[in-house]
Amino acid sequence: MTAASDLALRVDGVVKRYGETVAVDGLTFDVRRTEVLALLGPNGAGKTSTVEICEGFLRPEAGSVRVLGLDPIADSEALRPRIGVMLQGGGAYPGSRAGEMLELIAAYSANPLDPEWLLGMLGLREHRRTPYRRLSGGQQQRLALACALVGRPELVFLDEPTAGLDAQARLIVWELVAALRRDGVTVVLTTHLMDEAEQLADRLVIIDRGRIVAQGTPAEVTAHGAAGQLRFAAPPKLDLELLARALPEGFAPRETAPGAYLIEGEIDPQVLATVTAWCARQNVLATDIRIDQRRLEDVFLELTGRELRG
Repeated sequence: MTAASDLALRVDGVVKRYGETVAVDGLTFDVRRTEVLALLGPNGAGKTSTVEICEGFLRPEAGSVRVLGLDPIADSEALRPRIGVMLQGGGAYPGSRAGEMLELIAAYSANPLDPEWLLGMLGLREHRRTPYRRLSGGQQQRLALACALVGRPELVFLDEPTAGLDAQARLIVWELVAALRRDGVTVVLTTHLMDEAEQLADRLVIIDRGRIVAQGTPAEVTAHGAAGQLRFAAPPKLDLELLARALPEGFAPRETAPGAYLIEGEIDPQVLATVTAWCARQNVLATDIRIDQRRLEDVFLELTGRELRG
């Protein structure tokens, strides 16, 4: 049980409805201080509603939220200087220039980052005098990130932080998130990019139709109920019944193409050693041995969107 003082965010039994639609259905999870948590789910799963409740923009019908120990609505005045928020829609004044917008937000902070440094870090220095509405979508996205970070928040909410960014800008954002974590900042992010979640997050919460369907570290989520795959090449038409007898119960090796073999199950060092030792006893050289575990994307597709795929 994590002590309340060690938590940056606690979501407890939160429910949010829009008419007859239940967007968030009894959601409960914690985020520890200095942790990066990725909130994942298909479109309409309730991610943005959950984040907006945590930010104090929406009031839940049931349940409670504590952000840095405070109520995000009742204690918004005390909480606002301590958190950073990156909205999907950008949130900047359309007529403001990029540099002006960032300097305005910095002026509300007691100890802000240098806006000029942050503009340079995100590749926006040459656009500091460009009106917001004339920035490209990717530039608007980077400015929204800068606005979320300039106040040196203790906790930052990032809603799709790399949406619309090119590969180079995306790597810059990844580096910034990693730097935030090293500096002791807690990060809650939503993303549709599974490789981004695996790269950045300490823990994952996957939601579907407003409910949690999996949570844990990336390794825990991908390992839960996972069928690993051991592949190797050898002469064709090996006696796989003999190999199956050598392996632990439940493994059924098969030849997927002439000389290409596949074993599925929980692949551990003992299974690998058994296969190589068996091949040696048959005077067979096993080559191109490869172990593949399920990717986060595989788990995500398995757990979410069943109704849509059906």
